This record gives sequence, structure tokens and C-alpha cells, in this order.
Amino acid sequence: MVSGILYSIAFILLAVSFIKNKDKTQKSLQVAWKSFKNLLPMVFAMMLFVGIILSLLNQAVITRLIGSESGAIGVIIALTIGSIVTIPSFVAFPLGGALLKSGAGYMQVAALVSTIMAVGIVTLPVEIKYFNKKIAIKRVVLSFLICVVFTVVIGRVM
Repeated sequence: MVSGILYSIAFILLAVSFIKNKDKTQKSLQVAWKSFKNLLPMVFAMMLFVGIILSLLNQAVITRLIGSESGAIGVIIALTIGSIVTIPSFVAFPLGGALLKSGAGYMQVAALVSTIMAVGIVTLPVEIKYFNKKIAIKRVVLSFLICVVFTVVIGRVM
């Protein structure tokens, strides 16, 4: 229902834009199409990544490692895995949703998803190169601490 309303509003605004200035609207649609084409490989990669992860880890393994019954150990596992890899949010959120459906706990998924997007130890050498070692390490440590706080809050709320 909501998506239908949003698509209708977008279509109406596109029509208004087209009536107001046909050339600018066509140019903006061309830019949007290029952006969409550039985004497609990442979307396919995301779908492939989530599919592979879920095929390798069956529900019993997910529940044992990061299920709600895994407690603090499951949170530590999720924080560790999430801190190492860096994945964009449009991959991390569907992965988190799929893990929840497969038996993972809310607190553990919150830990995994937040650290996947915020910490990124894999990208640390690049950050050190562009910033400096002290700033990059401070960013990683502070991001990790914020993710821990976020995880605890989710654990209390859920």
C-alpha cells in the first residue's frame, strides 16, 4: 500500500517535471539510468553473497552461533565478524533480515549489522593512508564502542 502511494507520488512529480522542463527531465532520467546500471552489479553481488552465506550456514548453525540463546558469546562472535568485514548497508540489512528469519537473535544481528557498516578493520590500511594512523585507529575504536552500546540498547529493547 505504502509503496504504491510512493510510486504514484514519484510518477506525478516526474510528470510535473516533464511538463515544466522536458530537457532537464530527460537528462535527469539518463543520469538516474546510469546510476541504476552502476548499482546493478552490487545488487547482484549482494544477492549472491546473502545466498551463499545462507546456503553454507543452515538454521542450526546460525542458531547455535548467533541465536538468541547464544548470549554474550554470540554477541562477541557477531561483533568480531562484523568488525572484520565491511559491507554497504543495502547488503547488510537484507543479510540481517535473512539471519533473523534463520534463527539469529536480535542482539546478535544488531551487533553484526552495526559493526559491518561502521567498523571495517579491512579498510583500516586505506584510512591510515588517507588520514593518519592515530585518527584511523581512534575512528575504528570509537565506532566499535558505539556498536557495542547500540547492541546493548537493542538487547534491552527487544
